[in-house]
Amino acid sequence: MTKTEENIKANVLVVDDQEDIRLLITGILNDDGYATQEAQDSQTAQKLIAEKAPDLVVLDIWLENSDMDGLALLKVLKKSHPDLPVIIISGHASIETAVTAIQMGAYDFIEKPFKADKLLVLTHRALEAAQLKRENHELKLKVTGTVNELHGKSQAIHQARQVIERVAPTNSRVLITGEPGTGKDVAARIIHAHSKRADKNYVAINCAVLSAERIDLELFGSEGGDHARMEGVLEKANGGTLFLDEIGDMPPETQARIVRVLQDQHFTRIGGTERIDVDLRFIAASNQDLSEMMKAGKFRQDLYYRLNVVPITMPSLRDRLEDIPILAQYFMEQAAKSAQMPERRFAADAMALMQAYEWPGNVRQLRNVIEWLLIMAPGEADELITADMLPPDLKQRAVEMIRGNDIVELMSKPLREAREIFEREYLLSQVNRFGGNISKTALFIGMERSALHRKLKSLGLHTGDKSNESDSEGVPERAEG
Repeated sequence: MTKTEENIKANVLVVDDQEDIRLLITGILNDDGYATQEAQDSQTAQKLIAEKAPDLVVLDIWLENSDMDGLALLKVLKKSHPDLPVIIISGHASIETAVTAIQMGAYDFIEKPFKADKLLVLTHRALEAAQLKRENHELKLKVTGTVNELHGKSQAIHQARQVIERVAPTNSRVLITGEPGTGKDVAARIIHAHSKRADKNYVAINCAVLSAERIDLELFGSEGGDHARMEGVLEKANGGTLFLDEIGDMPPETQARIVRVLQDQHFTRIGGTERIDVDLRFIAASNQDLSEMMKAGKFRQDLYYRLNVVPITMPSLRDRLEDIPILAQYFMEQAAKSAQMPERRFAADAMALMQAYEWPGNVRQLRNVIEWLLIMAPGEADELITADMLPPDLKQRAVEMIRGNDIVELMSKPLREAREIFEREYLLSQVNRFGGNISKTALFIGMERSALHRKLKSLGLHTGDKSNESDSEGVPERAEG
């Protein structure tokens, strides 16, 4: 990678089997303020992109002595990096080939020999189009509320929402914990959106997906020596919020450098000597138990206590099963808008089965299931989605949870004993479905609250009653039959 100017416009990967062409293109781009990398074949190109995706790829269509030609590599890139703009170049391709490349997702096509001005204009336009696409995506997220709203009425999500609302306007550091798929990233965005830094940058970095060699470059940037000058996310987020996702996967050496930034509010780029002052709000998240990692010597104690000023725990979906009807309807609305399809509604048996499931993937898994149902559930748009239409693995596991694995033993019992076993499992499932709220459970199954208490006690079920003044809200209509 070469770069001489102070400010980099963008990072461009040039892929061509001819060295003189690579040198020509990189020279033109470098002179105009772009940083470049070169690859002579598809193998090298894929390796460089896997290490760090560039902002643009200039790709030769032929690529002799390579595992894939340009069109094959383009197909792979559009699948793995759909938003990465690609400009195809060739000196021998036909108009039909150019059209094919654009249909496959290339931004544009340029023939050899080409003028420097044309290459620069196309480069500028491709990067501008990619930026507009990203901004449009962010805008859609904000409009639909995906970014800035937590849905549900359960006590568990209400408590998380209360902490978020109180800490957002402050400048306190926040540590968000919870299982994968519980919405830690959504919570971080809400905090930023309701902070005094909302008009500044919000930058997120996932520590789990970067190698130990790359994470320092991504965080601190680089300059001098073998490194082109590159801004890291600490600089990009300056004045705003930096979200360190899955911080438990951050290497120990990087943890030490982050501690110094938290303490001193300044750092130097990799390979550099210039002091960079920053004013940042740090939000961190992890699905691991950082306190246990700290005790085991796998996470720095000083970093843990500097980040864990205000802790927030995002509840698992199995701890807020009563929110599933609200979440399912919301995800159905969003999926239907995105796919430009009519919404589907859920039958009572489907909803009951979804509320009996454990959801190991939490809210993210629920969203994926709803999108799958919109596309794959049989029947017309105005037909209800019933339990038998749910994905097979969900149906099987939910049924096992409701009925248990001892159905053969149940069939060998006398009627009275079998009825007692059934009542116990049924009532336990319904109480769990409504988050331990006895009033909501009683209303749904059609029993007096006091009678349900007595029945639960007689069956040896001692559940903490989580009824409150809003018991009558959010209760599904009782199923007939």
